[in-house]
Amino acid sequence: MTVPEPDAARAAVVVVGGHEGGAEVAVEPLIEQGPLLRASSAGELLESAVRQALDGTDLPVCVVPMTLGRDPQLVADTARTLTWLTRGAAAGRVLLAEPFGNATLLTGWLRVAVARVVDPAEAPDLAVLLTAKAANPFDDAELFRIAHLVKTRDDLPWVEVAFRGGEPDVAEGVERCRRLGARQVVVVPADFGPATDAPIAEVVDGGPLLMPSEVSGMLATRIAAALLKLSRGDDGIAAGLDADHQHGHGGTAWHESDYDED
Repeated sequence: MTVPEPDAARAAVVVVGGHEGGAEVAVEPLIEQGPLLRASSAGELLESAVRQALDGTDLPVCVVPMTLGRDPQLVADTARTLTWLTRGAAAGRVLLAEPFGNATLLTGWLRVAVARVVDPAEAPDLAVLLTAKAANPFDDAELFRIAHLVKTRDDLPWVEVAFRGGEPDVAEGVERCRRLGARQVVVVPADFGPATDAPIAEVVDGGPLLMPSEVSGMLATRIAAALLKLSRGDDGIAAGLDADHQHGHGGTAWHESDYDED
């Protein structure tokens, strides 16, 4: 006897974001989707959103950490918040999905975003500038690693990094690309935000990173997987607690195989 696949539309969804801007991302409604609430951080804002969802529907409440792979602390903080919430009547009704993205997916999404704007084979003097909102030294350093992967895989002459609200800022990043010899600069966001805070002359804006339909599709995948695990007795919260373990010291990303076995 086969067990029917869980329907991603059969859950109230709470998206929680951090410095990558995931709480504000545009989401196209899923067919017959339950309520969708947003929290801009874990802690009190997330707790309030989850309680609102629990009070407003009988559906399970699925929380999705909206990180693209550079904010493991968001996942761990979310899991800690949900641990407190599920000690009472909410036990069994709240589940934590895997993070929206990871570093491998982000690298691929960035490559696709660059290809949408320009063909590297036809632009030998092209520089790609990856941008993100400034966060902390560990998460910012991860963007430099990802930039190296994008450059290596696409054989681009230059892939540089800049931060909105940090150093180097976007204008400084563009100037560096030009000093290196680039005649064309494409600015691509490596988070859910815009590529730049304001247009820059003679610079191609390669944003947004993901279209709303792409965001919704990925969300549906994460929610369906979380509901399947819940049907097997796993709410996903225990796994999320260790998401930032050894962050910045060679720790590995959160994987499904890391789930604790009871």
